[in-house]
Amino acid sequence: MIYLITGATGDVGSRVVERLIKSGERPRIFVRDAEKARLRFEDRVDVTTGDLADKASLNAAFQGVDALFLVNSGPQIPLRDEIAAKAAKAAGVRHLVKLSSMDVQHGLAIGAWHEQGEAAIRATGMPFTFVQPTGFMSNLLAWARSIKTEGVVRSSTGEGRRAFIHSDDIAAVVVRALTTGDYQGQSLPITGPDALTFKEVAEKIGSVIGKPVTFLPISDEEARRRYSAVSESAEETEAHVALWRAIREGRLAAVTDKVQRILGRAPIGLDQWITENITAFLDAATLTATHPPDQQ
Repeated sequence: MIYLITGATGDVGSRVVERLIKSGERPRIFVRDAEKARLRFEDRVDVTTGDLADKASLNAAFQGVDALFLVNSGPQIPLRDEIAAKAAKAAGVRHLVKLSSMDVQHGLAIGAWHEQGEAAIRATGMPFTFVQPTGFMSNLLAWARSIKTEGVVRSSTGEGRRAFIHSDDIAAVVVRALTTGDYQGQSLPITGPDALTFKEVAEKIGSVIGKPVTFLPISDEEARRRYSAVSESAEETEAHVALWRAIREGRLAAVTDKVQRILGRAPIGLDQWITENITAFLDAATLTATHPPDQQ
């Protein structure tokens, strides 16, 4: 079997690649930066380069591929998913596993882009599996600066809950779907073990790092202003504001048992993820005091 992994140097994609390598596979990866990929994986993968919007580079990369892991992001998800699915089908790829979002169930914000992408893939007749995680635990790293400098987390999510999922669990489900083919034609909504408020998440981080972390609720208007400073587009900003509003309204708090059913074990909890990433939330002085250099 030849597996092609897109997004191979990203959070989930790199974990998928490592899992395939550990299982004895030599995956093919599709990246923009070959040097970065080779530094990451050395000579354990076959590297192809290109862009997910470029049909020619996709056509070349898909030759001889049996199963494809597709990762797209941003407002161009529907178009890029369609281009990739059509190219994959034309090349004879037998199974496409897409990293989607559980938010497709509500057709809002970023989930709406994935919903359209899923529809485009279905329309090609390409055999598919849609892995639909809830919010990534790794997204909480966006709080690192305000936690380090102010000891606060600001969000417009109010008392809404989110069952954040560990990227290792996402990657494990992806690899199971890729390598077994057991989930063709299915959507797999996956979550972490508990739906927590953002205040509870902030308190958990504070408990692990040994200093209080305060949750400060903010308005949609302030959330929009803050995110627009780092956003790539107004469309992306509005999608995130809508996502946080939906969380606040209690629309994205579902917990599923899919990880347990697929992997035969419970999903990884938030406490473990915080411990794994503790240094991201500590300033230099606190880090040195709590984790001397020989322990870091």
